[in-house]
Amino acid sequence: MKALIIGCGIGGPATAMALRRAGIDAEIFEAYTVTADNRGSFLNIASNGLDALGVLDAHRDVLAAGIPTPHMEMWSGTGKRLGRVANGLRLADGTVSHTVQRSDLYRIVRDQAAARGVPVRYGKRLIDIDQSDPRKVVARFDDGTEAVGDLLIGADGIRSRTRAILDSAAPGPRYAGLVSFGGIVKDPAFTGEPGVYNMIFGRRAFFGYTVAASGETWWFANLPMAEEPTRDELDRTDWKPILIDAFSGDANFSADVIRASADVGAAFAISDLPPVPVWHRGRVVLTGDAAHATSPSSGQGASLAVEDGLILAKCLRDLGGHSAAFAAFEKQRRARAERVVAYSRTISNSKAAGPVARVFRDLMMPVFLRRSAGAEGLAWMYRHHIDWDQPVAA
Repeated sequence: MKALIIGCGIGGPATAMALRRAGIDAEIFEAYTVTADNRGSFLNIASNGLDALGVLDAHRDVLAAGIPTPHMEMWSGTGKRLGRVANGLRLADGTVSHTVQRSDLYRIVRDQAAARGVPVRYGKRLIDIDQSDPRKVVARFDDGTEAVGDLLIGADGIRSRTRAILDSAAPGPRYAGLVSFGGIVKDPAFTGEPGVYNMIFGRRAFFGYTVAASGETWWFANLPMAEEPTRDELDRTDWKPILIDAFSGDANFSADVIRASADVGAAFAISDLPPVPVWHRGRVVLTGDAAHATSPSSGQGASLAVEDGLILAKCLRDLGGHSAAFAAFEKQRRARAERVVAYSRTISNSKAAGPVARVFRDLMMPVFLRRSAGAEGLAWMYRHHIDWDQPVAA
């Protein structure tokens, strides 16, 4: 059996590694003509994602490249401490959630897949899928080439071309009301407890940062905007003074961190996906952000994609044929993924609160954190473990 994987982000290579472990050949097709080594800022890979990478024996380099961030400290813009919660739950071997530069994570999972014999073809932008022959699937690319396989896996992100081909009525990205920025700056004036994410619900915007043992401050900012900016507006706007102004007056050094940064990174509008009705059809299936994109607020996007790859590979390994495997995959993954998307959207909404909602949020947040966001309250998300040796039942 051979699988064609569309997309060489994080989920694509992780899925390819899982498929190879299940005895299935995989080949990755990436739309960009170059690698993504320099793309993106940084992200959280939660303990459940590290656990999933551990099943593939692909976690050590990720741990080495990241910084441990097991806790989150919540603050209001007035300097009031709202509470502390776990950023993931400690694994049995002591591993905690890590923050890692997106480019490092891309490179690591891609190199791990390549080391296991998975080829990656760049400059292959999918334009169409042909399933007219029930024995195979054909992927057609904009350079005029084709690829033939037994399966096609759409791991091509929130703006998935595979999803659009699979179902022309499928929903597209849903704007969350926030524009995101981020950077890394080294300045001894910015101190904090290493391993703790400080999450600040400012008066006009949201700011998060953690301080690495090296002294670097890794920061991100979410700026509420009622209307989604166009790509041209995101690229052309000088966002740095806008962000400095948005955080001026907050009782923290967020404005100073931005002022000291060389730049504020590439601006992007935060989006997620509403429930996607069709996850698979024929020999084609969606995984990761193509099926259930979540906003970054939960820190679960990469982790869910790796989990998907493991479960899909297990289903194909254990069940008789792609139809049964795809159905079992969706049954095992849909409810969990959509619960994470809804949880993450709730957090995003709290970041974009207006003046009245902000007062209510700051009053109620400590109660919410105590009741709902404790270690056991989020165990459903962080303690999710995939047993590779446990057979999948039809």
